[in-house]
Amino acid sequence: MSKEKNVREDSPLTSDPEDIRKMDMSRKKKKTARAALSFIIMAVLLIVLIFASVNIGSLQVSPSELFRGLFIERIENVAAIYDLRFPRIVISLFAGAAVAVSGVLFQAVLKNPLADPGIIGISSGASFVAVLVTAFLPSLYFFTPLFAFAGGVLAFFLVYSLSWKGGLSPLRIILTGVAVSAMFTGLSDALNSMTGGNSSGVASIVEGNITQKTWDDVQTLLPYVIIGLILAVLFSKICNLMSLEDKTARGLGVNVNLMRIVISLIAVLLASISTAVAGAISFLGLIVPHIGRILVGSDHRALIPFSMLAGAFTFLLADTIGRTVAAPYEVSASIIMSVIGGPFFIILLRRSKKYAA
Repeated sequence: MSKEKNVREDSPLTSDPEDIRKMDMSRKKKKTARAALSFIIMAVLLIVLIFASVNIGSLQVSPSELFRGLFIERIENVAAIYDLRFPRIVISLFAGAAVAVSGVLFQAVLKNPLADPGIIGISSGASFVAVLVTAFLPSLYFFTPLFAFAGGVLAFFLVYSLSWKGGLSPLRIILTGVAVSAMFTGLSDALNSMTGGNSSGVASIVEGNITQKTWDDVQTLLPYVIIGLILAVLFSKICNLMSLEDKTARGLGVNVNLMRIVISLIAVLLASISTAVAGAISFLGLIVPHIGRILVGSDHRALIPFSMLAGAFTFLLADTIGRTVAAPYEVSASIIMSVIGGPFFIILLRRSKKYAA
């Protein structure tokens, strides 16, 4: 009996409530430390990438020159970089953050780890309406984000309604989204061909090309994205509850149907606005949330801010690679994301027993 007692006391599977509490506290501290370290590393990587992106090209400046040229005196090289490179860097940062957070929100409300605004057709619907406005109503160009939002809402309504059959099946959402995405992509390509397939306006939206973007495009993008990101952070606690079963969430006092619609609209807003300015960006909203869950956990109060940083970093990295991999020619950042994201999606699909059939 004495030996048996000693074995039980030395075993890590103790039933002592105090020991269990200490072990839980230790695990929580490790998770918190890991999340904090992940935030710090991602922030540092993002700052380094921004400076590297500023200096990739024929014009290069030192940090001190950049600071003086931006805030103290006019320096020709800094002025040229400010006009040519800064707009696309800012657009990459905010569009990347918006699409990544949109993916997080869709995955929460649809309870589908494979949900992504590009895969389920939201980006294609927004792109199609943005193309229509750009091609036929150019005088309304600065209202393109609002029209793109309407297109994203239309696409989401189609996917949601066509996928509903006594409930939402994650597999039906993906299959319906692929079909809706293909339809809107085909319509956008047709309109692009009808307008001559030039490299500005319509084509830049269809191809996800941010090469010729200016500060006017930045001003068009920023207000909507900032509002959307703030709303996403405010609803982060609700997202935690929406990830639970509907019955459980209702038991906790959540109006599930209303919150699903509200959070979905925020996600559609973020994806649509980004699409209107930067073009359709596939797989970014799929890759970043999964990496975020590995590094900072599934609590949306940490996951959403981390996805902002990681999404900005990922899309800016894709744009920077696109500018350098085939210099002096450029490869669209959306193409880089598709090349990386396709295999990532297949790996997730194969690893998920839920969708293996």
